Amino acid sequence: MSKVKLERDGVIATVTINNPPVNALSAAVRSGILESVSAAIGDPEIKAIVLACAGRTFIAGADITEFGKPPMPPSHNDLLAAIENSPKPLIAAIHGNAFGGGLELALACHFRVATKDAKFAMPEVKLGLIGGTQRLPRAVGPELAIKMIVGGEPISAAEALNSGLIDEIVEDPVSGGGAFAHKALVEKRGLRKLRDDDSKLAAARVDRSIFTTAVAAMTKKARGLQAPFAAAHAISYAIDLPFDQGIKKEGEDCMKLLASEQSKAQRYAFFAERQAGKIPDVPENTPLRAVKRVGILGAGTMGGGIAMNFVNAGIPVTIVEIKEEALSRGLTTIKSNYGRTVARGKLTAEQVDQRMSLLRGALQLSDLKDCDLVIEAVFERMDIKKSVFEKLDAVCKAGAILATNTSGLNIDEIASVTKRPQDVIGLHFFSPANIMKLVEVIRTDQTAKDVIATAMKLSKQIGKVPVLAGVCPGFIGNRILAKRWREANQMVLEGARLWDVDRALFNFGFPMGPFQMSDLAGLDIGWVKEESQSSTLLEVLCERGRLGQKSGAGYYDYDESRNPKPSPVTEKIIGEFMASLGKTARQISEEEILERCLYPMINEGAKILEEGKAIRASDIDVVWVNGYGWPVYRGGPMYYADQIGLDKVLAKMKEYQTTLGDDFKPAALLEKLVSDGMTFGDFEPRPRQPEPT
Repeated sequence: MSKVKLERDGVIATVTINNPPVNALSAAVRSGILESVSAAIGDPEIKAIVLACAGRTFIAGADITEFGKPPMPPSHNDLLAAIENSPKPLIAAIHGNAFGGGLELALACHFRVATKDAKFAMPEVKLGLIGGTQRLPRAVGPELAIKMIVGGEPISAAEALNSGLIDEIVEDPVSGGGAFAHKALVEKRGLRKLRDDDSKLAAARVDRSIFTTAVAAMTKKARGLQAPFAAAHAISYAIDLPFDQGIKKEGEDCMKLLASEQSKAQRYAFFAERQAGKIPDVPENTPLRAVKRVGILGAGTMGGGIAMNFVNAGIPVTIVEIKEEALSRGLTTIKSNYGRTVARGKLTAEQVDQRMSLLRGALQLSDLKDCDLVIEAVFERMDIKKSVFEKLDAVCKAGAILATNTSGLNIDEIASVTKRPQDVIGLHFFSPANIMKLVEVIRTDQTAKDVIATAMKLSKQIGKVPVLAGVCPGFIGNRILAKRWREANQMVLEGARLWDVDRALFNFGFPMGPFQMSDLAGLDIGWVKEESQSSTLLEVLCERGRLGQKSGAGYYDYDESRNPKPSPVTEKIIGEFMASLGKTARQISEEEILERCLYPMINEGAKILEEGKAIRASDIDVVWVNGYGWPVYRGGPMYYADQIGLDKVLAKMKEYQTTLGDDFKPAALLEKLVSDGMTFGDFEPRPRQPEPT
């Protein structure tokens, strides 16, 4: 079937792209568009051309599978030039997403119309690349262009209309595009070529601060990343240079980024996220269970955050607490969270009211009887979880999915107290659950395939990145985190200053180190005052009331704005604790800090793969990039290991095993991959054993 079709209706030609699922601009599509547009231009009966797309979206980007391969004609810029130079009006008719190369194609058209739900973005920066830096600033001005290109942020059709990116909002893209084409012909509208229109750049040319201030605002969160700064620099070409010079320099900069290690890692992360949704023993056509109402047990920070995800997606939620006071507090917190979003201009008050209307509070478990999915978010203790699941088993309807938000307890054991273990699954959300993208979906030995498929699909529906894992202590993320935490603590007791450990990991690219992260979460998570015996540094700190940010002191001291600073009190406590253990401080280099924090993580990832608790190495990377702040420009721990060389990781693990003990014993898989000259990327998932009958 042809990917591009040319049809004529009177004096209007429609060029329709049909390259599912997202109409990516592959070489075949580019060629088809050029051929169809050229044919329409050459037909004297045709007076205007509408460019539209079949399926659920307009062109949602370039075909990134072609990146790094020999270029196939026509080039992207050749196609844009041909469209822009058309002597006949060319109208882009947009629905769904006009992203990246798709938006650039629309910008090359003389006019643009879109449906009210359309979105527009230049997200190339998220792949470590740049695009749209010459036409988009001319269409919307440099400030909004910086937001879209440097930040990679999408805008709505309403904002696109207000900024001049589109000319009209229409009900239907094709008929609306055709109607606009007739209007353009009747009104004899001139053909606007953005390349020749510098009117929206004039102010920035006079006052450069318009540009620099907007760049500073968008790049403040881009620590360590190359592409956002390259994008900002390329936008300056639009301000300072003629179009042809700017587009040439943009292309040169983009080719440098394309060859960079950062972009390679970011593109790997992009594909890894999509690969994570493919489960070898759960076919894509597995029937899904309908989820029309969700129940949440627990209205605390986690339960409330989880509930927000579902009502944001238009799914009604019943949230249950034991006491009226706890329920009221939880609902108030949710409303307050939405209030902050309204204050930032991300939602309207009407939208908040609509979402809150989908949320129903209750005090009885029986109120969950009609829910299709119930997620418990109660205290992290096995006896409490099992008691909850026994009760849910009794009140929930047949076929309802029963999910636990446990961060590491044995879900097989939890499922065993029910009469429907096939309906039990883990949905491990990360805090704050309404913001963090990752969800670990945990299959038990008996979880039904349709339950797995439904959980994965539903997670995506509510805007999350799901990764399937097997049951083991800590699952994927926390199991690996425990190894980093062990070594961070051990090095502090050997003489490393904890802020030096944090700084080494911050410099590597993490948003914060393990001790600052612990202060943020609260040192007393899992700490029981009555059982504390001063046996660990953390216990000693908690016993002295140093609970982290919330108490103004933890590993660090905090000022009124919760800014951390090294604490002489903590230093004294550490010195006393080391003395009680008979330890003498030594100098520990940043190189050793990184090796001892990161290599055991990689080694534990290898064990997780050995045991079949993760399907593939890239799934582990998706968990760590989306849930734990691993810098995306380093791909993830397993990708990072492949880049530095598994032989180097193995050699260091053996070296530390000799000096520090069997905590550094290499995983069998790590040794085998090195022996076979393979990488984690070469590792093939082993077939899962059939479910018990």
